[in-house]
Amino acid sequence: MPELRLSIAQHYHERTKYDPQTIAAKNQGLDWSKQPVPFKEYKIGSSFDLKSYLQEQPEALLDRPDELWWRRLSRLLHCSYGVTARMPSMGSAVYLRAAPSAGGLYPAEVYLVSRGTRLLPPGLYNYQSRNHSLMHYWESDVWQSLQQACFQHEALEKTELAIIVTAVFYRSAWRYEDRAYRRIFLDTGHLLGNIELASAMNDYRPHLIAGFADEAVNEILYLDTSQEGTTAVIPLADLLDSNQHLPVSKTSLSSATETDYPKIPDGELLTYFHQATCIPESKTDKTDSSFVKKENPSEDKYNFPFCQKISTATTQPINWSTKLTGLENTILKRRSTRAYSGDNLKLDELKALLDFTYQPQNYTAQNLDISPDYCDLNLIETFIAVSGVEGLESGCYYYAPKAQELRQIRFKNFRRELHFLCLGQNLGRDAAVALFHTADLKTAVSLYGDRVYRYLHMDAGHLGQKLNLAAIHLNLGVSGIGGFFDDQVNEVLGIPGDEVVLYITTLGRPR
Repeated sequence: MPELRLSIAQHYHERTKYDPQTIAAKNQGLDWSKQPVPFKEYKIGSSFDLKSYLQEQPEALLDRPDELWWRRLSRLLHCSYGVTARMPSMGSAVYLRAAPSAGGLYPAEVYLVSRGTRLLPPGLYNYQSRNHSLMHYWESDVWQSLQQACFQHEALEKTELAIIVTAVFYRSAWRYEDRAYRRIFLDTGHLLGNIELASAMNDYRPHLIAGFADEAVNEILYLDTSQEGTTAVIPLADLLDSNQHLPVSKTSLSSATETDYPKIPDGELLTYFHQATCIPESKTDKTDSSFVKKENPSEDKYNFPFCQKISTATTQPINWSTKLTGLENTILKRRSTRAYSGDNLKLDELKALLDFTYQPQNYTAQNLDISPDYCDLNLIETFIAVSGVEGLESGCYYYAPKAQELRQIRFKNFRRELHFLCLGQNLGRDAAVALFHTADLKTAVSLYGDRVYRYLHMDAGHLGQKLNLAAIHLNLGVSGIGGFFDDQVNEVLGIPGDEVVLYITTLGRPR
């Protein structure tokens, strides 16, 4: 009987694993002369300046509805992907943004599509984060084409604005080579987390569309597809317009599952894999242009026998202050922690972090979305290596979000091992907690095809961004890690072998 080949998603994951025996060959140094510019520029177009609207207070605009509309859109974009600091670097400057990015490379681009409103003409806009403006580079109405490219998704029927997120692949591949595809979609997830929360602050409801006809959306945006590709479409429902109060809708489409692929050289794997995960505009026998109905299991995946169980339910959800001002301030001041002190966290702090990230229903009183969109959160599992939490024994735990409890699977302090697993980064050694997002890739591919690799990393990044913001608000340190020894994580921590590691978030006291 012939051996069954891995799908291209599984093949990509295996090919891009870091291994202690081979990682030295991957670190040959960077050619800084080829470092990409993380901003897109347009030679022609009309610019809409958004900076002045950041200064206005909403109370002062109650009798000026046009300016209030602009303020809401301005704040949404600024808190999603705006520049929040300018840092000097080697005679130049590095611009930090509201959403974190691996290596500060910012592969994402943000576009706004207008159906045509009284204040924003129809057409295509690029968000120019460096000067906080919209560049209107195409003035024709493309909304109907967008609906067709998204297979008539119901969220586009009554909305008037849509954000489209793309990735400029080389910005990340310059440093991370073929493994960059993982980081690109983690970064997209960070951005989706900001869009979710910034929308709530400004009376919008984003509706994620992760399944769309790639080539059609790329053509709408006039992208050079050898350099850039669409990663997500997000119609924005205006909650101040009752006609745009829409039900939660499905987000994800299945794609083909490719097993008959050629031998792909290093350096070409990312491009090949991206094309393999695209969905064609016309339905074929290998794809399904109907949005997948997600199953919602009533119980958590793992219930290990005889394990210690610790409740994570909390009676004190994080307070984001009146009108979510605390959330806005946190988004704008967020930075990745560079070093931890090694001191312990409190168990209540860990509970608060998990509560905000996984229990959105506890935040309805603060006007946050109780059912935000993900691709398919049921595919994501969470394991937590505890090195220093007061009142919690060191070891590795499975987090059961439905039961709201930690289930211990291994008894040990893993500080030394985490230093190794995180490629020798002190962040792994000195963190009080390392949280691992994982997924059963084989099962996920059977449900969604190879495109699920995008979905898994976007969801992991989305969760990671909510952890980031909760930690910063609680004056804790936090840093995401996308580089780790894949297989060794499972072996050392006792995570089931079927689970592939997607992302690590470290948490602790900042030094």
